[in-house]
Formats: sequence, structure tokens, C-alpha cells
Amino acid sequence: MARQFIFKDTETGRELVLPVTPGSYDVEHGRKAASLTMQEAGDVNLPGPAVLLDTELTCLLPAQAYPFNQPGAGTNPWVYLEQLEKWSDAGTVLRFVVSGTPVNAAVLLDPIRYREQDGTGDLYCTIPLRGYRALAAETTESRRTGNGARTVEAEPERAETYTVAAGDTLSAICRRFYGDASLYGRLAAANGIANPNLIHPGQVLKLPAREELPAAATPSRSQKAAAATVYGRDPETGKSYLNLSRDKLLEIM
Repeated sequence: MARQFIFKDTETGRELVLPVTPGSYDVEHGRKAASLTMQEAGDVNLPGPAVLLDTELTCLLPAQAYPFNQPGAGTNPWVYLEQLEKWSDAGTVLRFVVSGTPVNAAVLLDPIRYREQDGTGDLYCTIPLRGYRALAAETTESRRTGNGARTVEAEPERAETYTVAAGDTLSAICRRFYGDASLYGRLAAANGIANPNLIHPGQVLKLPAREELPAAATPSRSQKAAAATVYGRDPETGKSYLNLSRDKLLEIM
């Protein structure tokens, strides 16, 4: 008996068996290696995530009672096509099963393609199958306290230079490459930047090793004044204002 190619909506129990067994199918299984370039080790390959099914079925939806039809198959091809299109339109997660084989995968249907070509009323149909993987956040909790697990911070990146992008700050760059935002003053000194608050996109920064960073320069009076100035908006008039208290001004002077 020819294999059955089955699509099943597990939510509703609706099942569709292709009326004619496709001439062929292909399945990919396993993990795809992920290639990384590391600063000292060079290119390395590591095990990546499991691949998802990504294939197409080409099948006949017959308008005639051919001898090669599946037992009990209908001869109205539009009934089969309508159901496949409904599942594709709704983004329904289906089980795709090939009888007599280990193939049993969760899939989504990409847009269905079909054509008539010989005047018989038969439809020649292409069904793109895309493997489905549910997204789920993995969490761990302490059994003693019930508190969520602490977030593990990523290891600082390593590089010799960095080109400033829009929205960057020296403190954010230090957090990224040194794991410590408070080193922004020392990084400014290493690059001859007088005001750590003023960097611009396209500027190339040297990133010495942490132990080679020089001491931070003493802020100038103008930098202290800028840091002590309070900006705001009057809620009644809507006008913007800035304010520098007398005590702060005397401290700066």
C-alpha cells in the first residue's frame, strides 16, 4: 500500500490525507554548526540549534477516480485545496506525518501554489512546509526563597578599537568592553578626549587593556557646571528652563 501523507490539526482533530501519494519527499535532520570568529583562536565551529523542516511537497489533487488514488479519496480537488488554504491563512500549527516512517513534525504551511494544465480538472499543487518550534522562556527559581534566578551578565567583548555609533556614550562603551561603566573617564583620557560627554558617530576609539587605562583627567569648570545644571519644563507655562544653584556654583568655582 502506498504511503499516506497526513496533515492533522491537533486542536480541532481535523485530518487531511493527500488523495494521491506524492512521488517524492525530502527531510533534513540534525544540528547545523555555527561558525564563530574569536579574537585569538580564529574561526571555530560549534554545535548550533536543531534544524527545522524546510521542504515542499508536489502532489496531485485529482478530479478523476484514478486507480492510484488513496482508498476512499474524494475526486473534488477544490475541497482539499480549500482546507489547505484555510490552514495556511490562519497560520495553524499542524502535525505532518508520513505513514510507515519516523516523519512526524510540527509544521506551518506557507502560501499554497496550484495550477491546471491538461484540461482534466486535476490540480497540480505545491505545499511548502516550514517546521514550527514553540518559543518558551526558560527560567529557574530558588526552592528556598521562591525568587527568580539572577540574570547572568554577558562577558565583556574584546576588541582593540571601536567606532562610535549614534546614541553611544563612553559609559555604555566601557560597560560593553570592560564590564564597568565607571571607567568612562579613564577611556576618555586614553583617547585624549577632554570632555567625556562629547563623542560623535564615526569617531574611532582605542580600547587598551583595562590595566593599561590611564587615570581619568580632572573635570574642567565647564564640565562641572554642565553636570550640575538642572534642565526642566515649567508645568504651568510649558517653557523650558535650566538652573544652577548658588551652592553648586561656589563649589565649582
